[in-house]
Amino acid sequence: MRLLRPLSFQQGNKFAQTSGLLHLWGVKDPIFQLADLVRETGYAIYSYHGPGHLEKVYENAMAHRLTRLGLEVERQRRFLVLDDDGTIIGEYQADLIVNRSLILEIKAANALTDHHFAQLLGYLRSSRIPHGLLMNFGGPRFEIRKLIMSPASTMPA
Repeated sequence: MRLLRPLSFQQGNKFAQTSGLLHLWGVKDPIFQLADLVRETGYAIYSYHGPGHLEKVYENAMAHRLTRLGLEVERQRRFLVLDDDGTIIGEYQADLIVNRSLILEIKAANALTDHHFAQLLGYLRSSRIPHGLLMNFGGPRFEIRKLIMSPASTMPA
C-alpha cells in the first residue's frame, strides 16, 4: 500500500495557499493562529486574575503578556472616522492592535451586549483592519468573539 504525502507550500500546492479558516491538511491562516494565541492569553489572564478589575487592568495585562510573547502591540491607537466626502466627523481609540492586523476591544462588563459588537464593527470599518476580537473579562466566565469585516462591507461605494 502506498501512502500519499501532502504537497508542501514550497512545492506550489495552490489549494493549500488559498485563504480561508482552515487550509488543506489543517494549516490555519496566520491571522487565525494569531487570534488563537490572543484567545489563549486572554483565558490565562482571566484564570489568574478573575473578574472584578477595571478594563484598564486587563488591557495592561494583555499588552504585557502579548509583548512578552514577541508580538507587536499598539495601545490606544487613534483612528479618524471620515464621512463619504472625507470630512473628519470623529475619532476613536482602539484598546489594542496586535501585529497591525488584529484589533482587540477589551471589556469588563457583566456580559457582552449588542452595543459592544456594534462598537467593534465600527472600529473595523473605520480602520480598514478586517479582523477584531471582543474580549470580556468582567463576567462569571471569560467571553471572546471574533468579528471579520469582509472587504466589500468595509466602506460603502
